Amino acid sequence: MINPAHLDLQSLRLFLVVAQSGSFTKAAERTHMTLSALSRRVADLEKTTDCALFVRLPRGLELTPAGVGLVGHARAVLDSVNRLAGDMSDFAIGVRGHVRVWANTSAIIQFMPRDLGVFLHAQPLIRVSLEERMSGEVIAAVAGGQADIGVFADNVAAGALEKFEYRRDRLVVLVPPDHPLAARAEVAFADALAFDFVGLNQGSSLLQRLADAAAALERVLKLRVQVSSFDAICRMIEAGLGIGVLPEGAVRAEILGAGLRAIRLADPWASRTLWLGVKSAATLQPEARKLFDHLLAPR
Repeated sequence: MINPAHLDLQSLRLFLVVAQSGSFTKAAERTHMTLSALSRRVADLEKTTDCALFVRLPRGLELTPAGVGLVGHARAVLDSVNRLAGDMSDFAIGVRGHVRVWANTSAIIQFMPRDLGVFLHAQPLIRVSLEERMSGEVIAAVAGGQADIGVFADNVAAGALEKFEYRRDRLVVLVPPDHPLAARAEVAFADALAFDFVGLNQGSSLLQRLADAAAALERVLKLRVQVSSFDAICRMIEAGLGIGVLPEGAVRAEILGAGLRAIRLADPWASRTLWLGVKSAATLQPEARKLFDHLLAPR
């Protein structure tokens, strides 16, 4: 059985460099070590884990199944150590707390920049880390303790989280200037379904909302292209690859200035609520509570 005390961080770092380089020689050059010293550290790590981590090939190295597994664990360990070092450095220079926030794309693009800017201007000794994730991932992170506060869409089940209304937004249909719908001020989703769509990747709450709305109409959502960001959707629409549905606040002024049209979506479900979720508002740490109260303050 492996004794965790025999694992050292430097050996894990060197192992990752070798794994990324695919060669002891290249890794030795990158780490400014002699080839023999680096090889010895990896051999010691293989002895400690009682596993062969690499297959030595004539033209390089290949990870064994054990080596592939160790890559994931080593990265997780080193990421945790780096976060620990960052947190301790913050405390050393006077930072009083760290709040972890996960939010979906709609919240980050439309609302979080201004809200966090105002908060951090008033609370310079609090550090906030913000991660952009899909709504389902946000909920899981708050429930699992990876995040203190989450912001997510209203069509994703919040589970046991306490949720509070953060903001409301409105969906629009974005089309090229020469599109058949471009002259309309408002459009029903049923009419938009006649055309090809550019959408977000699978797992996004917005894509799920559109798919559910199409299914309710007994129609098919014709996804021609799927991308990972609102900005990419806009670029694909500019290129004439389809139309898209976006939050109104996510459509940048320069996009409209370039000629694209944002048309109000008439369906009731196009008005959305973004929820702010926590495991328990009553037990939030003081710094997280300050941010929580700020985000829920009337505007």
